[in-house]
Formats: sequence, structure tokens, C-alpha cells
Amino acid sequence: MKQNFTVRQGALDGVEAFLSVAQHRSFRKAAAALGVTPSAISQAVRALEARIGAALFIRTTRSVSLSEAGERFHARAKPAFEELIAASHGARDLGQRPAGLLRLTVPQAVVPILLEPLIASFCQVYPEIEVEIAASADLVDIAAEGFDAGIRFGQFIAADMVAVRLTPPFPFVVVGSPEYLRRQGRPERIDDLRRHACLRMRRSNASIAPWSFVDNNKSIEAIVSGPLIAHDFPTILGAAAEDMGLAQVPEPIAASLVKAGKLVRVLEPFAPMVPGMFLYYPSRHQMMPKLRAFVDHIKRRKP
Repeated sequence: MKQNFTVRQGALDGVEAFLSVAQHRSFRKAAAALGVTPSAISQAVRALEARIGAALFIRTTRSVSLSEAGERFHARAKPAFEELIAASHGARDLGQRPAGLLRLTVPQAVVPILLEPLIASFCQVYPEIEVEIAASADLVDIAAEGFDAGIRFGQFIAADMVAVRLTPPFPFVVVGSPEYLRRQGRPERIDDLRRHACLRMRRSNASIAPWSFVDNNKSIEAIVSGPLIAHDFPTILGAAAEDMGLAQVPEPIAASLVKAGKLVRVLEPFAPMVPGMFLYYPSRHQMMPKLRAFVDHIKRRKP
């Protein structure tokens, strides 16, 4: 059963004053150290004692010393307060300079062709930033999963996200190996795919993605079949290069294999264009220096 509770306001009020008095053994010196009046220090300590329900100091006209309750409170309050101060300094430090852990969620396919050169140069420029890359095809909630930013196709990025373009628009192309095309023939029309082995992608929502085409400015979705279903483009691309069938993939990830002659583009007149790849993150107002540095680095490296 869920319990209701409230955070008590002022739970730490007076602790810094108490610690200062305990250190200096003087309300006057503690006040000077904190830049306040002795009266303010005295009031803060009295309020703290009232909340605790015990006297923390033994006061005389000549000296101030800790009571037994004060000694016990001091033993635990001092290291805890110092940890709070250190935590505050650490958080402020990350808010003022590019440092810390930068977590990115990205599709596996873009890591070698897009991210590796970018990350290598970024880490050289910003040695105090650690970069963690979670390669996944899933569309994750970057805020809920603790990521600073993500990289995705533009059409999958929510409208309330800030997006930074990484690539120009590019087509989704159908490719096959020369050996496969020699055996099965080259498709010339979308309907020709009925007699071809088509390697397919399963989406993060468990559905199998249809193949998309454009014919006379009309969008067409083709339901295809074949021997392999995978969860990422590199697996499908590798299978196509091994003569298993045709694959529909983003043009940039197939470019090197096409250039090497291991894959051949087909059905090019029907290839649909997509907006390209983007870095995205929730809000400019919440941007930490480590992410700002990464965004600026991307913009500097654009051709």
C-alpha cells in the first residue's frame, strides 16, 4: 500500500549555524564566519534545538561547548553536511563546464558511418566528457531512460523535441547482391517483388515493417516475404551481401557495399526519400554544458 508522506520544510535550517558554532566554540565567531549577526546565529540554533527536542550546547558567560546530545548530533551531521556541500559543488561544476557522462541512444546502423568519426574527434576536444553509446533500434523515452540525447530518423522524432540535422535527406534503397540478381533476375516494378526473397525488419512495437515506395508521387506500402526477419539494418544488409535476398535500407549504410560492387541498387525510380538523421533532445532550457558542447561540435563539423 502506498504511504502518504510530506517532506518537512526547513529540515536543514540551522545545521550550518550549529556546525559553525561547534567549530568556533563561539556564537560571535560563528556569526562572523558566516557573515551574519550573532543574534541570527542564536535564533537559528534555538530553532534547531526546538525541532530536535534537546539542547545542543552548554552555554556559560565564558564558554560554549557541546552537550552530549550536541556531540551525538555533530558526529553525524558534520560529515552529512559536508557531503551535501560536495554534492552541490559537483552538480554546479557540471552545470558550468563540459564534463561528466554523456549518454546517447542511437540506431546500431549509424554508429560506424556517422557516429564513430564524430565521437573520436569530440573525445579529443573534450577529455573530461565520457560518452556512452547505447546502440538500439528501439524508440526509447530518452528522459525516462536517463539519456541526454538520441539519434533517429527525422520522421520518428516527436514534435516537442529539439532536433539538430546530422545528414541531408536520403532515399531508402532496395539492394541485392550480383549473384542473387543473376539467379533470380532484377526486379523492374514493385509487383516483381512477389517472386523475390525480401529480407524484413521487425519494428520495436513487434510489427514487421512493410517496404515503402513512391510511384507517380503516390506513396505505396508493399507487403513482402522472405527467409529472414531481423531487428536491425546491419543484419539485413549483411544477409543481402551473402546472396540471401533483397533488402530495403537507408542509402548511406549501403553506400560502401554498393561502391565495392558487393550490392546493386534496384527499383531506384521508386525509392522514397526520408528526412535524414537527427540528433534530438528535450529542451534547450535544460541543456547541460556537456550536451551543448556535443551539439556545437556537430555543427562545427558539418560540411
